Amino acid sequence: MQIYPIILAGGNGTRLWPLSRGSYPKQYLNLTGGQSLLQQTVMRAAALPDVAGPIVVANREQRFLATEQLHETGIAPLAVLLEPIGRNTAPAIAAAARTALEYSPDAMLLVLPSDHVIGNADVFAHVVSQAAKAADTGRMVTFGIEPDSPNTGYGYIGRGAPLAGLDGACAVDRFVEKPDLETAKALVADGRYLWNGGMFMMKASVFIEELGRCEPKLLAEAEMAWWHANRDGVYVFLDEMHFSACPSLSIDHAVMERTERAAVVAADQIGWSDIGSWSALADLASGDDGGNVAIGDVLAEGVSRSYIRAEHRMIAAVGVDDLVIVETADAVLVARRDRVQDVRKIVDALNASGRGESVVHRRVVRPWGSFEGIDRGDRFQVKRIVVNPSAQLSLQMHHHRAEHWIVVRGTALVTNGTQQLMLSENQSTYIPIGTTHRLSNPGKIPLELIEVQSGAYLGEDDIVRLEDTYGRACAE
Repeated sequence: MQIYPIILAGGNGTRLWPLSRGSYPKQYLNLTGGQSLLQQTVMRAAALPDVAGPIVVANREQRFLATEQLHETGIAPLAVLLEPIGRNTAPAIAAAARTALEYSPDAMLLVLPSDHVIGNADVFAHVVSQAAKAADTGRMVTFGIEPDSPNTGYGYIGRGAPLAGLDGACAVDRFVEKPDLETAKALVADGRYLWNGGMFMMKASVFIEELGRCEPKLLAEAEMAWWHANRDGVYVFLDEMHFSACPSLSIDHAVMERTERAAVVAADQIGWSDIGSWSALADLASGDDGGNVAIGDVLAEGVSRSYIRAEHRMIAAVGVDDLVIVETADAVLVARRDRVQDVRKIVDALNASGRGESVVHRRVVRPWGSFEGIDRGDRFQVKRIVVNPSAQLSLQMHHHRAEHWIVVRGTALVTNGTQQLMLSENQSTYIPIGTTHRLSNPGKIPLELIEVQSGAYLGEDDIVRLEDTYGRACAE
């Protein structure tokens, strides 16, 4: 029996704003040291016995980010399925199950969110082994987490009778939606209820069969999105029309709460956290004598039970308690620890007002490198651009802006109209409005330059791509 890890990496992670944003959500962040949450998940799955390469489901806009992080792990994916729009977990898993069935009619799926922390990989492997035995009998297995508090942020799973001959696996008595506090206290006191950990194991064929019985329209549209997908190597660009037509349903609502095949294994002692809030992240770290967690350039005086994270500049805090303070280049969050779940309301307000701070950081990652806004005013904008060795931007032109490039490190090969220029440090070139141009790094070290834009309109969508190494459309 071979296990096919399904890594779900399409979430937005709004509860960890301002560090996690729409274009760079928490699964791609290094929050707990060493590697990103996505990389930790992929490597944890790869360490299991009898496991195939992962099938990763990601947002289409983050395909280069996902690919770069996968490449850094040295683990080659079987496929990277790219969603044109988020439709929750059931359609994503349906497309991934169809992919796994291409490789084996007996494919066993291990569905893992990419943004969870699991501290004990050995115990996790043991729980997966228990779940696999139950799933091999046709069960759809969910992983339950032994609760240590009446948390209202999680759903709960009620354990029924133990399944004969399947050590550690029980039938599911019922699923409980995220409860109010009094209900959560009663569930924890009952002793039969586990937190819903969002991890699943089942045969791909069983999932397809049960999804077709419970949600035939969802399955039909997800399979059509997969059949009509554009494919480029490991990339599977799911068809936008059919995928958008899928009902937006989680696997719990679509199947698990409605199937007679549901089972649960208790994932005790695996060191699980979904890092669902800044408080949850703070709980993973070791605090000082005052219960504070300080990351970055932080000075604290008379502070207790606070999480303070400085990404770009010093934070000084005096005489405060029970706070979360997070600083990025363009935003600062200050919240009481017991109100951090309301961060999503800030994100909703930013989205409603059309502001970009919910979506992008000041530093924006591109497949060729990155750019970062330094200054902006009426009719001008200044950026710092970094181009990776052997990478290049698209051949492009702009209708509304001119650009002035000044090299500060490395060597630039510039196409400027009909000219080909090689620029080194302290050299520059000017690109008039409407001129075809391209920037390349022929060297072995990162190319860094300052770009000064001037014109009536400076939006990122004023890009006409004539040729692109990465197959991108206008403003990607």
